[in-house]
This record gives sequence, C-alpha cells and structure tokens, in this order.
Amino acid sequence: MLSKESIKVENIFAKVKTFKMFSTTYRNRRKRFGLRMNLIAGIINRELGF
Repeated sequence: MLSKESIKVENIFAKVKTFKMFSTTYRNRRKRFGLRMNLIAGIINRELGF
C-alpha cells in the first residue's frame, strides 16, 4: 500500500523536474517564485486530473 503511494509521488516529482525551474538553481526574482511554482503545480494537477 505504501509502495504504491511512493511510486505515485516519485512520478509526480519526475513531472515537476521536467520544468527547468525545478531541476536547476532558480536565478530569477524571488518575488515571482511562488507565482511560477503555483502555475506549474496547477498545470501538473490538471494533467493528472486532480
């Protein structure tokens, strides 16, 4: 049961890391980091059907 959840989480992390912002050091303004992170999370949630 726990292993199934772990696999789901790992797959979500893999999807998140396809965005360069999360796979490297963030070098833009901190002011907009939260906005960009929320937008990317929204895109991923929509793809996954959450």
